[in-house]
Amino acid sequence: MNDCLLIIFTRNPELGKVKTRLAKTIGDTPALEIYTFLLKHTFNITTQLAVTKQVHYSVKIRENDLWDSKVYIKKQQFGDDLGLRMMHAFQQGFKEGFKKIIIIGSDMYDLSQSDIENAFSELKKHNFVLGPAEDGGYYLLGMKQLKTSIFRHKNWGSDSVLKDTLVNLKDESVKLLPIRNDIDIYDDIKDVEVFQDFINNSEIKKQA
Repeated sequence: MNDCLLIIFTRNPELGKVKTRLAKTIGDTPALEIYTFLLKHTFNITTQLAVTKQVHYSVKIRENDLWDSKVYIKKQQFGDDLGLRMMHAFQQGFKEGFKKIIIIGSDMYDLSQSDIENAFSELKKHNFVLGPAEDGGYYLLGMKQLKTSIFRHKNWGSDSVLKDTLVNLKDESVKLLPIRNDIDIYDDIKDVEVFQDFINNSEIKKQA
């Protein structure tokens, strides 16, 4: 059995329920369009990876969607907050026999297939890998052994998440990957060329 597992956390693409902080500036419809675009990007950079791939849905598993069930194993997230949901996903993965597990979200444009391949490669040499995000969180987490403290007592969505996680890992073998920009608010996309068409059709342009 392939001992490498990639977990992709995703939200169902529904109007008014995705990229809500971004939507406050550009409107619900462009925010949904951007999220759908990011889902397709995540699909494109993961579908050819030579590892086992799981998609974990936030609300409800969908059968006939972007994620081909021949390529992606579909699962349901569970837990009261993001940390517990990630912890349960890792626990399940290790219980299923995987030795190297990486988790990413489904909304990182600043991420490529080679970035994920490199993360798995670094996981051969280190027990943990972390991809720092510009906003103080992280866009990727990988481990070879479960450490539950990573997932507890964090202010998820704040700029302290990476710092607090590194405190939990201070005595561990950790590889930090290059810093990447994740997309939560308007400032994350306003100067990125690929998002300009979305912005031009958004509330912010209508109000200008």
